[in-house]
Amino acid sequence: MLAGRLRCPRCALLYTPMLWRSFCTAIVVGTFLTAINQGNVLLQGEVPMALYWKIPLTYVVPFCVASWGALGNASRRA
Repeated sequence: MLAGRLRCPRCALLYTPMLWRSFCTAIVVGTFLTAINQGNVLLQGEVPMALYWKIPLTYVVPFCVASWGALGNASRRA
């Protein structure tokens, strides 16, 4: 149930307000985590190849966690 309405799993995963909140969470949390974990390397100016997959994952994980939490919280209310 999202926004007071029961939704199928596919519809819930495409629910724009939830996706927007998850996106905003991912931007904030991902930026902090990137700065904490990779900041010194990025400030040196040399970006190793490993960071080309690590940095995007640093943003994907908070997006998935926020979405999972929203869906889990919504299903408990149903």
